[in-house]
Amino acid sequence: MIDLLVIGAGPAGLAATAEAAAAGLSVVLVDENAAPGGQIYRGLEGADPARIALLGKAYRAGRPLIEAMRRAPATLMLRTTVWSIERRGEGFRVGVAEAGAGGQRRMQELAARRVLIATGALERPFPIPGWTLPGVMTAGAAQTLLKASGAVPEGPTVIAGSGPLLFLLAAQYRRAGVPIDRLLLTTPAANLGAALPRAAAFLASPYAGKGLGLLAGLAGRVRTVRGVTGLAAEGDGALGAVSYVAGGREHHVPARTLLLHQGVVPQASLAMAAGCEHGWNPERLAFEPTRDAFGESSVPGLYIAGDCAGIGGAEAAALEGRIAARRIATALAGATEADPTAAALRRNLRHALRGRAFLDRLYRPPDALRVPEGDVLVCRCESVTAAAVRAACARGATGPNQVKAFTRAGMGPCQGRLCGLTVAEIVAEATGQPMEAVGHSRLRFPSKPVTLGELATLHAPPQGGRSRHGRLF
Repeated sequence: MIDLLVIGAGPAGLAATAEAAAAGLSVVLVDENAAPGGQIYRGLEGADPARIALLGKAYRAGRPLIEAMRRAPATLMLRTTVWSIERRGEGFRVGVAEAGAGGQRRMQELAARRVLIATGALERPFPIPGWTLPGVMTAGAAQTLLKASGAVPEGPTVIAGSGPLLFLLAAQYRRAGVPIDRLLLTTPAANLGAALPRAAAFLASPYAGKGLGLLAGLAGRVRTVRGVTGLAAEGDGALGAVSYVAGGREHHVPARTLLLHQGVVPQASLAMAAGCEHGWNPERLAFEPTRDAFGESSVPGLYIAGDCAGIGGAEAAALEGRIAARRIATALAGATEADPTAAALRRNLRHALRGRAFLDRLYRPPDALRVPEGDVLVCRCESVTAAAVRAACARGATGPNQVKAFTRAGMGPCQGRLCGLTVAEIVAEATGQPMEAVGHSRLRFPSKPVTLGELATLHAPPQGGRSRHGRLF
């Protein structure tokens, strides 16, 4: 049995792995990708200087985290999917599927005394008419392609939505020489007035300088339209145009690529399926896990750190990872005295989170773009529309689990990761219930698809089980 299993090699997971290993714990770090870094630092190890310069200073900041993890006496398992977490006695059994030769996956159950989930965030659903057309994708996915392979869109490109990522991606595309036809901002004008009481903390935070620098770099160089409503993607079999309303008029813009974004939310599927309590955050419009000051969830021994617990950015995520790792190390050692280093890390965390409340309120997405109507697809896996979800509510469904039974929304391969939040908000609106009462759809393991054939090999005799650091168990 290892001391700590860390799930996710983004900022929180990287920092936690290095911290826990330095404290003498046996650590295994698991990630689905081919290299560490998560979404923020994706492809950093193999990026050439030109791409690093294009992506900016915040991207380079991940190098020390990755290097510290590489130096640590920990086992790194890449191209490995976690599909179950089960409490067993004083520890956990974690089901993983590790990619192998010829597309075959090796199934294992890892035994760990403690587990840290650090799976980061996912983009908030942006269900508009035509969002499933080829040529429409999220801004985060576009940035992933840029980081991983330097791929950029060709032809007329429109970026639409709200949130800092839109400006960052637009600036990166400008440096890459990609022409942006329009930047369509859907942030309601009233949001600024609501956010102003929180502006003092924002102006004293690192976010202010970064954000103002991005806006200054785009001013006069990218055609920006504010107050956009009625956004839709149009096309016959593929994206051909983007329509929107601004200034009291409807506009149609030819486009080959539409990149959508309206913020990110915690990637909560693993924690929810493991039984961790979650509550609705009305400020961030997201379900977030209940944790103590050190990141421990309602399931004893299971910790959650980084953006999968609440959106705070890369710096805050790394600090949360270190705080959780130190707590785990002291708890396993049976220490009872206060940890002065952890106290200092928590002070740094509070400083790193300054300004987040301002951004949360400023870029709060409007109801019309979160809670669709009519024939807009909500569940892409099962082709369930917003109208079908409302019809289920009219037939008596009062929560996402009943909607799932009536419509199959959330029963596809993504297990509700992409549609769960939208379905819950539609149910809340249709039934007049608060989101706290509606809740999220019930998530079960396996959290990612596994075949019966793969499960059948789970308890086959081991074939060596070696890694670059030696034997696992």
